[in-house]
Amino acid sequence: MFLTKKAIPRRTFLRGAGVTLALPLLESMVPAGTLLAQTPAAGTSKPRFVGVFYPHGMAPGYWEPEKEGPLPENLPYIPEVLKNVKDQTVIVTGLWSKSAEPPEGTTGSDHWVAAAFLTGIKPRKTAGSDASVGSNTIDQVIADQIGQENLLPSLQLAVEDPNSSSSNCGEGYSCSYTNTISWRGADEMVQGRMEKVEGVVPLPMELDPQVVFERLFGSGATPEVRAQRMRQSRSILDSLLAELQGLKKNLGAADQRTVNQYTDEVREIERRIQLAAKASSTVPDVKEPSGIPDLFDEHIRLHWDLTALAFQADITRVATLLGARDLTGKTYPFPKSEFFPEGGTSVSFHGGSHHQDDPAQIKAYSRLNRYHLLTTTYLANKLKSIPDGDGTLLDHTLILHGTNMGNSNQHQHYDVPHYLIGGINGKLKGGRHIHFERKTITTGNLLLSILDMYGIHRDKQGDSTDRLAKL
Repeated sequence: MFLTKKAIPRRTFLRGAGVTLALPLLESMVPAGTLLAQTPAAGTSKPRFVGVFYPHGMAPGYWEPEKEGPLPENLPYIPEVLKNVKDQTVIVTGLWSKSAEPPEGTTGSDHWVAAAFLTGIKPRKTAGSDASVGSNTIDQVIADQIGQENLLPSLQLAVEDPNSSSSNCGEGYSCSYTNTISWRGADEMVQGRMEKVEGVVPLPMELDPQVVFERLFGSGATPEVRAQRMRQSRSILDSLLAELQGLKKNLGAADQRTVNQYTDEVREIERRIQLAAKASSTVPDVKEPSGIPDLFDEHIRLHWDLTALAFQADITRVATLLGARDLTGKTYPFPKSEFFPEGGTSVSFHGGSHHQDDPAQIKAYSRLNRYHLLTTTYLANKLKSIPDGDGTLLDHTLILHGTNMGNSNQHQHYDVPHYLIGGINGKLKGGRHIHFERKTITTGNLLLSILDMYGIHRDKQGDSTDRLAKL
């Protein structure tokens, strides 16, 4: 129980010089003598959702636990990176990504269906403006349920340039199917039910962390103000300094530490974005927007740091990230770490996915899959370190990390890897491996079950046939 003299409204913002800053949950937002779970401040414990997609499957034999049930003490090679959040992780094996399979009698077109990841619906084959997946992706359905009171109902992120200048990416499929995993139509929530969706369109995934930062903390600022701020290397928080100092005078020691930690992290992220922008401006013939780090590792960590801040300040509760595009030849020279003492790998993503079923090539590909999951683990560990209401942000979040292939060398869309990380307000018991028999349970069933966790009860989602009984 927290005892305070006066409760600060949960939806408290600091404003100045075209900048809006939402505050994290403070003890002072809880009325004196009231249990946190019984107060409006507990609203920050509303669930969050993160969807993460990488194409090209995972190396067979390196990601699946041997037995169904409790996760083993020593996890398989790829998910070993989840060891610090193992008790909040569910590994699901045997799922069938039927919606990502090419239409009968065709080949190759399954490279253009990332849009099926969060719908369980096979996209309409077209390269024109009528591209559609026929339904909102579940992140948007969830945003309609829990995100309408936030400044941003949802946040869409990318770590690879979508190169959307071309409308036809291949096999007669629109580039929009592989440029984004979030789709939204003109539907409405009516009496607790989602009405028919019309005109579903792709939502752009934001590549530049600088733009994301401005959307989160620079609402209302003009481009001229932001440009001047960048030139002067000033933090957006400078314009709020007086208000912050005045606020801190009326806070207890614990709340002052929380505000200091929060603003320090905002400053650090802004510093890194500014350094990346300066570095980009010194390299000739670089057409990428300023503020995008050259290294994938720094880029994705910036995105995840901003996501964690947005969750902490309750600016948004829903985020998706497209880790890579289909057929990408990207390589990942990531830095040395606990799980990679020798550093990165020269294996290209799509090239490595066609490992010829050769044990040595499969092992090399597994290192790339391990790294991708490690970047998602970075977010999970960060959310676990941030207090939120009666627990941590990870306690109140579900992270879905998945793909649309199993053995990518053969373009198999069964035995597809999915990881569920987080507690989602006690609705998901972690530390488990759940297995289903091959080609019996579609990913649509998983999506339908995830919607249930957010209080959204539907009869069907995409190609679902039922809910995941074991989940």
